[in-house]
Amino acid sequence: MKLSEFDYILPKELIAKYPLKERQKCRLMVLDREKRSITHKTFEEITGYFNKGDLLVLNDTKVITARLFGKRKTGGKVELFLLEKKNPTCEALIRPSGRPREGEKIALESGAEAEVLGRGEVGRFVKFNRPIDEILESGHVPLPPYIDRPDEPDDRISYQTIYAAKEGATASPTAGLHFTHELLERVKDQGSRVKFVTLHTNYGTFAPIKTDDVEPHRMHKEYFNIPPDTIDAVKSVKKSGGKVFAVGTTSARSLEYWAKEDRAEGGNDLFIYPGFEFRVVDRLITNFHLPKSTLMLLVCALAGKDFIFEAYKEAIKERYRFFSYGDAMLIL
Repeated sequence: MKLSEFDYILPKELIAKYPLKERQKCRLMVLDREKRSITHKTFEEITGYFNKGDLLVLNDTKVITARLFGKRKTGGKVELFLLEKKNPTCEALIRPSGRPREGEKIALESGAEAEVLGRGEVGRFVKFNRPIDEILESGHVPLPPYIDRPDEPDDRISYQTIYAAKEGATASPTAGLHFTHELLERVKDQGSRVKFVTLHTNYGTFAPIKTDDVEPHRMHKEYFNIPPDTIDAVKSVKKSGGKVFAVGTTSARSLEYWAKEDRAEGGNDLFIYPGFEFRVVDRLITNFHLPKSTLMLLVCALAGKDFIFEAYKEAIKERYRFFSYGDAMLIL
């Protein structure tokens, strides 16, 4: 399976640089796999697709201010992009590519200091001279590069789901950004349950595939946890014939990893691409994804590549807003 099969051309003006003021007012494209139909809605209409006995699963990870800026002793500017939240040593990506040497110290904007240590699985380890929570107070929201603007104060709220609870993500599980407390209550009023998983969205989610063939790609492990009450709810719903709605690819990967490996906590490196057999997820709420990304392959695995590309062609024609701050898709 060639990576080039999952490419498409997107006009740059369709990349959403800012969220809507009312997150539930975004557009919602509904894909019905059985009818092979495409319907245009708004996100606040999504509750009409829930029935009594269904289950909505959300990722309650919380994004940390993972971008830190500082200077080397030479005066050169440096960005540290944290891949985790740990005391006192974290793995980080260091930019620019003129890499500091081991033992070199970087002066951060806050006045704190980061010492560069050895190589990690992806980046370099850095050791801080102050507690990590204090370091993150002066950090910046880790907006994706395609948003192409500095983070702003409003992003600290906009780039976070309203149910975010457990710190550790360095990228937002953006499918959940459209939910409000009112919408979640309306889902419950339909007779559906709402439960949570945690997957700290990280390098594994946004790392590019660098092989021409899809299959050799390996995902970077991301910490995940599925509480016992969520597992009990999944088992109950599957037994009764209800539908499991996963919000975002991270929730989907958490549930499918548990089903495949019979493990509810640890490092999740599940790579889902066409040919994968879904055991838990019946319906997926997601955003529009980057071409040739692992996220694009996952939605193609669920809905079929031809149907997804038909939908993306329609989305471009209808001027949908793409990527993290963009519009949403519901795959039935």
